[in-house]
Amino acid sequence: MILESLKSLYTRDLNKLKTEIEAYQNEENLWKIDKNISNSAGNLCLHLVGNLNHFIGAELGKTGYIRNRELEFSLKDVPGKELIEKVEATIIMVDHTLSQLAPEDLEKEYPLVVFEDKMTTGYFLIHLVAHLDYHLGQINYHRRLLDM
Repeated sequence: MILESLKSLYTRDLNKLKTEIEAYQNEENLWKIDKNISNSAGNLCLHLVGNLNHFIGAELGKTGYIRNRELEFSLKDVPGKELIEKVEATIIMVDHTLSQLAPEDLEKEYPLVVFEDKMTTGYFLIHLVAHLDYHLGQINYHRRLLDM
């Protein structure tokens, strides 16, 4: 049941990410920063895709994905269409990977120490969806403040 709930939440929120990116009236505004807004929506989108492809895809799904976290924040002017394609591919990857897990896998130790202590895979998957939602909210405010 928890796995189905996680799959549903990731799918829902990654689709919301697509909707937010598509909602920009001016594609150039995806890359705007202003005063105390240091991360653009485009960079946050790249960060979310990279984060999930690394921690879910590469670590749990053995996809072979190699993350370059620096590029997630330094790349600029990636076309909106390409961002959407990356999000769509991430939706497929997350669903496929989580479909391969058994409920007992959630109680196993996550293969990497990401924070100070070891944690279960289930705990970290919940953290990752919270991380997704945190940045999704930032993108929503970014769009409403800077897409004029």
